[in-house]
Amino acid sequence: MNIWPQAYLPPLDNFKFPELILCDSNAGLVKASRFKNFSIYVCGITPYDSTHLGHAATYLAFDLINRYQILSKHEVNFIENVTDIDDPLLERAKRDTLNWQALASEQVELFKSDMSALRIIPPKSLVKVTESFSLIEKFITLLSDRGFLYKLDKDYYFSVGDFLNDLPISVNEAVSIFKECGGDPERAGKKHPLDPVIWQANRDGDPGWPSSFGFGRPGWHVECTAIACGHLDNSISDPIIDLQGGGSDLAFPHHYMSAKIVNAALGRKFACLYVHSGMIGLDGEKMSKSKGNLVFVSKLLENKVDPMVIRWALLSEHYQVDRQYSSELLKEAQADVDLLRAALSRSEVADSDQLINDLIADLSNNLDTPSALNRLVLWAKKSQTDETFNKAGQVSRAIDSLLGLAL
Repeated sequence: MNIWPQAYLPPLDNFKFPELILCDSNAGLVKASRFKNFSIYVCGITPYDSTHLGHAATYLAFDLINRYQILSKHEVNFIENVTDIDDPLLERAKRDTLNWQALASEQVELFKSDMSALRIIPPKSLVKVTESFSLIEKFITLLSDRGFLYKLDKDYYFSVGDFLNDLPISVNEAVSIFKECGGDPERAGKKHPLDPVIWQANRDGDPGWPSSFGFGRPGWHVECTAIACGHLDNSISDPIIDLQGGGSDLAFPHHYMSAKIVNAALGRKFACLYVHSGMIGLDGEKMSKSKGNLVFVSKLLENKVDPMVIRWALLSEHYQVDRQYSSELLKEAQADVDLLRAALSRSEVADSDQLINDLIADLSNNLDTPSALNRLVLWAKKSQTDETFNKAGQVSRAIDSLLGLAL
């Protein structure tokens, strides 16, 4: 699948990069890599609507991880999927009398345009579910061969009961969340309420595809596991990948179930690290489709908002913190960007070597972007009076590489 243009990453060969520390959602602060090669799988969009700021904040967080690992000389293999067949997409297509494939294609192109504007480094592969059915069917067959797949009417389910020993919440709470996220815990005949559908038979005239499990389409959780393992599994490592990422709303059930499905199918752990970004709200409420309060990146860009100001605003609070968006936040970001641009336009500025080392240290500490941006503001203010070094270009290149801020 065509990906958006690659952003240039100016090298920082004269600076040392400490090993990246990230906050795993299960284990707390841990070192981020085992080997020189570093594999990332991030859950991508369901293209039924444009990229909102919650999406942008998530992909920006993993862009920072990608950048840091590349700059510290890791060979990064970064895969992201596109769930281009799912209920929300089909529901919107029916509601608006649109062709679902045309709608998905349109929204994917808009997403790619937004990512390019925000200077997100593209993954090595952006993989559509609709282009991965053979891969997914083979993975489902592994579940069946190992005895963890069962048929209910014409649908197939993963029997998760043997893998719930580390359920992070009570079963009752898990069932409630599972239902909110599209699960069917109350369906009669299931072995366990939390068993997720792996292959659902075609119904109600929805799109479907032929397979050895009948005519239909795969379930959400197995799509990601099949794509991630199909593109990242070297058949040796355990866990299979270094990092599984996404928004905090994916921690359960999606990432939890994905790990259990991989364990059942392959007898190995899925990921070393599970890293989740926080949610973004508007006016004190979670930003969501159901509330109708989404702020779209494309709309901000249409209104001539500088994409680097959007990026700065999203970096101004820690990526794992639930936070609020407001027009005031954008104004503050614009003022900070203007201040920094003024400093970078000077022929002589304050010393930059320690600044860049400090920025690297901030990012190595679980992507502490609030501290990094504060350092840049202080440096810009100091450069108004302490004009002794011809190093504005060095700072410009460093913040482009480290933070993706092309100012």
